[in-house]
Amino acid sequence: MKIIIDAQGGDNAPLEIIKGSMLAVDEYGIETLLVGNEEQIHTCAKDNNIVLKNTEIVNTTEVITMHDDAKSVLKAKPDSSMSVGFKLLNDGKGDAFVSAGNTGAITVGATLITKRIKGIKRPAIASVMPSAKKPILLMDCGANAECRADFLYQFGMMGSLYMKHILKYDNPRVALANNGTEETKGTPTVKEAYELMKNAAYNFVGNIEGRQIPFGDADVIVADGFTGNLILKTYEGVAKVLMNNVKDAFMKNIVSKISYLGVKSGIDDLKKQFDYKEYGGAVLLGVRKPVIKAHGSADARTFKNAIKQAVWFLETNLIEEIEKALISDNC
Repeated sequence: MKIIIDAQGGDNAPLEIIKGSMLAVDEYGIETLLVGNEEQIHTCAKDNNIVLKNTEIVNTTEVITMHDDAKSVLKAKPDSSMSVGFKLLNDGKGDAFVSAGNTGAITVGATLITKRIKGIKRPAIASVMPSAKKPILLMDCGANAECRADFLYQFGMMGSLYMKHILKYDNPRVALANNGTEETKGTPTVKEAYELMKNAAYNFVGNIEGRQIPFGDADVIVADGFTGNLILKTYEGVAKVLMNNVKDAFMKNIVSKISYLGVKSGIDDLKKQFDYKEYGGAVLLGVRKPVIKAHGSADARTFKNAIKQAVWFLETNLIEEIEKALISDNC
């Protein structure tokens, strides 16, 4: 399989993107197509002793920054690494596209260049996150700040299929993020979505409050993009604060430092469990080909793990499963 990589997207491009791509080549046995300034890519690789293996480079002259308008991927910067990457994906030059760049531009490019699966009303950003029990999926994490009830209903369907086919969960539990578990709670849109979802073919288990999410009380958490993004960023921030505080507690004195040696392996496991870098990024569900949004601040390991999500996606027939679900559900 060949993965198209936006070599210029993200805060640490192109170095960490190139390093992460080569880690993925070694670990997953893939080919990569790096899209970006060819001279910069070769110079960066040479200066950092990186061997470009199983890699093709497509030269571009523009970069979409984090401050650019999302629609710049369409007309303002047609020779950007992101724009060209989406076109290469459409032309079948690669099997999936991975970028750590501007989230809005990726959403616009995936929706209007790659285009939606027929019948999907809105694509959604789906992020795999840790919980006390096992990984969970949160969607939407930022593609759609405002949603209709039928959007949320479809997010539940796509999220359920992702967890079933990608992470191999049996009958994934789908919950609707809300300010209470009661059916009567929430905004008019959330109440309407509840009515649609309780009759869904997937395993809808009702509303879920924010405090229940880290305990893994559901496998798929459905929210509009505004709410989902707040949950995601708060989740990451709290996890980081807690791990830093645990470290500081053990570094206070010689006795606590000695105690740390006895629990180090357990703390290391906990740190890994709640480290967002283990998941790398998010999948844009609802478009016709696999598109992965890596973290904007991704380092090499984080970006490698974002590519892993593309590999997982390509090893399944998830897009076909979504199409079949749409036909059977007539939604």
